[in-house]
Amino acid sequence: MQNQPGQIPTGGENLLFLTDDQLRRGIEAMFFAYRAFTSDPDLILSELDYGRAHHRALHFINRDPGLTVTALLDVLGVTKQSLNRVLRALLDDGLVESRVGRRDRRERQLFLTEQGIALERRLSETQRARMRAAYRAAGPHAVAGFRQVLEAMMDRDTLRQYKALKDLQEPT
Repeated sequence: MQNQPGQIPTGGENLLFLTDDQLRRGIEAMFFAYRAFTSDPDLILSELDYGRAHHRALHFINRDPGLTVTALLDVLGVTKQSLNRVLRALLDDGLVESRVGRRDRRERQLFLTEQGIALERRLSETQRARMRAAYRAAGPHAVAGFRQVLEAMMDRDTLRQYKALKDLQEPT
């Protein structure tokens, strides 16, 4: 029997007192879900000799055109050396363009080229389709709960970053 929205789960799971086994199953579900979530983009990326770091850079540059290298470093939480390697490949392959900052000429602002936009769209379409199907199958209450769980797992700084990004796209 399926639970109605707002009901306590009937699968023997008391949400206030989860056992180590229930927590382990949740961790394993996240591992397998992440593997599925990244599998389609990974195939596309491997054709281009790119990895997930390239995908994340493309995603966030697309989300916020003109993002500075410093801001991208902060969002991705990687070292300068690691990001430089990724950005160099994306710049050399004509997917990303770097421009002098408008306010501060020492800053470098990043933009996707038409090719970069097309690749980012191709990568994200597979993930949006997977998320859309999962959200529809789970329903709105489960989606809200899922987001709440994900946000609760973030440390304070990460949650602040996420909420700042989330606000970027909200209508005014």
